[in-house]
Amino acid sequence: MTALTPEKVSELEEMARRLRVDSLRLIHRRGAGHPGGALSAAEIIAVLYFHILRINPANPTWNERDRFILSKGHGSAMLYAALARRGFFPLSDLDNWGAVDCPHQGHPDRFKTPGVDMTSGLLGHGVAIGVGLALAARLKKQNYHTYVLLGDGESQGGIVWEGAMAAAKYQLSNLTAILDYNNVQLDGPVHEVMPLEPLADKWSAWGWRVLEVNGHEVRQVVDALRMAIQIHDRPTILLAHTTKGKGVSFMENQASWHGNVPNAEQLNQALAELGEAMHE
Repeated sequence: MTALTPEKVSELEEMARRLRVDSLRLIHRRGAGHPGGALSAAEIIAVLYFHILRINPANPTWNERDRFILSKGHGSAMLYAALARRGFFPLSDLDNWGAVDCPHQGHPDRFKTPGVDMTSGLLGHGVAIGVGLALAARLKKQNYHTYVLLGDGESQGGIVWEGAMAAAKYQLSNLTAILDYNNVQLDGPVHEVMPLEPLADKWSAWGWRVLEVNGHEVRQVVDALRMAIQIHDRPTILLAHTTKGKGVSFMENQASWHGNVPNAEQLNQALAELGEAMHE
């Protein structure tokens, strides 16, 4: 892990911007996708893939690699953009994203896409599978760390808490969860659909170390993830407070953009707001 210099912070911020642009273009081209939750996770994904994770694009199945689970699998546009930018495959390979015979499905598939460690789509299973990977590392005496990115809407499911309980029982300090806490799900604000608060108290009661950060502040995310690696007696969760549809004014905090697709005019406006050239 390289030092977090001001230059590195700027580099990660720029990567988050690029990932937002890539994600919107991919969703527009495909005619399907989930822009709101992809945009909210841009800084988190940028920090993980371009600063934290020990991975090797030339050897995607390297045994000692860190593992990453996108439990909120509908945010796959952001993951695919990051994998492409990181060198796992050319960005142009995503031109047919979602086609039946394409290696890049609507939800990530570990049997088809290089760099994907968990097939996701059925919400809520990321923590439990992360427990399995973390236990495997312990049993095999391997040093990799497992990271799980959760959505707040999926955290309403009981399977999340079963996984959390198991992780605490086994004191899996090699497991870190990150909650993309944008407070908006498909049907509206999370606090209206099914409130999660007091969320920090709940995770703490399950035996996890809880760290709260602004999920759009690169330095805060990096510092918290570094701190998680230094904790040796329990798993850690980052409650990353984010904005649904971050960076695009008409998408921000709007449930309608959970799974909507921007038309050409909307894409042009979004790209302009993100400081990118107009869509052609």
